[in-house]
Amino acid sequence: MHIITLVKWVPDAQLERRIGEDRRLDRSQGILGELDEHPLETALQIKEQHDADVRVSALTMGPPGASAAVKKALQIGADDGFHLTDEALQAADIWTTSGALAAAIKYVRTTAEDSDYLVLTGMASEDGETAAVPAQLAGRLSVPALTQARSVVLTDRQVVVERLSGNRLQKVSAALPAVVAVTDQANEPRYPNFRAIMKAKKKPTTTFSLTELGLTRYAVESKVSLIAAEPRPERQAGEIIHDDGNAGQKTVEFLEKEGLL
Repeated sequence: MHIITLVKWVPDAQLERRIGEDRRLDRSQGILGELDEHPLETALQIKEQHDADVRVSALTMGPPGASAAVKKALQIGADDGFHLTDEALQAADIWTTSGALAAAIKYVRTTAEDSDYLVLTGMASEDGETAAVPAQLAGRLSVPALTQARSVVLTDRQVVVERLSGNRLQKVSAALPAVVAVTDQANEPRYPNFRAIMKAKKKPTTTFSLTELGLTRYAVESKVSLIAAEPRPERQAGEIIHDDGNAGQKTVEFLEKEGLL
C-alpha cells in the first residue's frame, strides 16, 4: 500500500506577513503547514496499523526552500520525500497547482510497485485557504474525493472516512485509489525526537522539475493573473460612547452617521 501525503511550506503565521516586489508572499521564513501535519499523522497511524505493508511518501511543490517541508515530514516519520520545483510554478493558482501535483503524483507512483494508493491532504493550506485543491486533484486523477475527514480507515481496498456535514456526522467510503482531505480534528500530530531527526538524514529525497514530468511551462500556465497585492488596512479604533445620561441618543446618532439605521 502506498500513501502519498501532500505537504506545503507556508509563511509562519506567528510572524508578520510580507509581500515582496513581485506581489507574492515572502516565504523566506516558513514552516511545514500545521494543517498538513494531520494527514501525515493519519498516514503514519495507518502504517502502524498495517505494520510494514505501507509506504508513506511526502510530496511538496514549491521553491527550492520548500524542501524543508519534506525534511520535516521525514523527521516526523515519512519513508521518503519528493519535491517538485520549477520557476514556471512560482505564480501557480489552484488550477495550475492541481495539474502539476497530479502529474507529480503519477511520477511518484512510478517508484512504487503497489497497485493501490491513497493521497492524503490537509483540509486547506494556511496561505491560500481555498480548500479547493483536493477536489480538483481528484478530478485530475479521475479518482474519488473525500473531504473534511475526521477519521480515516483502510479496509480491503477501500477507504472509509467520517466527516461532518452541517450538524450531521456522515460515514462514507470509496474504492482505492482516492484523495482524502483530513481536518485538524482528526488527530494530534506527533513531534520528532532526536532519534527520528537523525534517522531522517538517511531517508531518500527526490527533487524534480516539469521536465521530468514531460510538461512545459505553457501546459501549467495559470488561469488567473495577480494584478495587485497590498497589506490589509489596519483596523481602526472604535468610537467609545460615554454614558452621561444621553448614551442612547448618541448611539442612535452614531448608527445614523454610519448608515446603519
